[in-house]
Amino acid sequence: MGLLGAMPGAIAQGLVWGIMAIGVYITYKILDIADLTVDGSLCTGAAVCAMMAVSGVNIWICILCALLAGMLAGLVTGLFHTVLGIPAILSGILTQLMLWSVNLKIMGKANQVLPARNVAVLLTQLSNGRAVLFLVIALGVIIGILYWFFGTEIGCSLRATGCNLNMSRAQGINTGLNKVLGLMISNGLVALSGALLAQYQGFADVNMGRGAIVIGLAAVIIGEALFSFVARNFAVRLMSVALGSVIYFMVYQTVIFLGLDTDLLKMLSALVVAVFLGTPYLKANYFSAPRKKEEKDHA
Repeated sequence: MGLLGAMPGAIAQGLVWGIMAIGVYITYKILDIADLTVDGSLCTGAAVCAMMAVSGVNIWICILCALLAGMLAGLVTGLFHTVLGIPAILSGILTQLMLWSVNLKIMGKANQVLPARNVAVLLTQLSNGRAVLFLVIALGVIIGILYWFFGTEIGCSLRATGCNLNMSRAQGINTGLNKVLGLMISNGLVALSGALLAQYQGFADVNMGRGAIVIGLAAVIIGEALFSFVARNFAVRLMSVALGSVIYFMVYQTVIFLGLDTDLLKMLSALVVAVFLGTPYLKANYFSAPRKKEEKDHA
């Protein structure tokens, strides 16, 4: 009964992180960039939202400002990569380090309380049912907007940039601009997730984004692995990423309930990602080789 009682909270948390995972999907799967900015921009969104909310600003404006702050972080990473020629992964690391100081300055301390009883928030742990309903609607709106955007000319050129960089350049596409735009959209979504997470948890903390990229990758990979049998249009892919995040947190909660040492949870997450990332390589190089040899012998 204890595990079932904890599941609504796990689902709500999974949906919040699902928005972040969609942001990771945009850079990792569409742009083919491993962007580590997300470990910092998640906290940036949370910090901006929390500080503005406790100051009495309307919560919708707080969320919008958090989204814009995340997009600004993505812009910095994009400019590092496209203007200065720094490799994408190092650009993300540099921005992430910068955001550590920025987040501390925004909050003025390591953490900021955002009490749901004193501040008007959109979701809270005090009402998981309402939080889940709000997050399902929010995810539907986000997926709908992204589905529309990536069907436009700009969105298609962004997808082409990640698919084949050289061919895109040959077709006259400004690949540098598309990379910057993709990083801005991705980190905007990550910061939006951070703003919602701060409201749900009731606080923003400078360490809350640590390891976010691993959770995002885990959600992307689990979603793709478990829902690969479904018709794979773009909207379904985004939905599968969000569901992958929910499954991740449900498993996470189950593992905690079974009594696994919580100090090992980060290592477990990393191992899950490593296994799923390595599976295609192992399958192609070790499991399909005997089959190819057998087919060659029969020929």
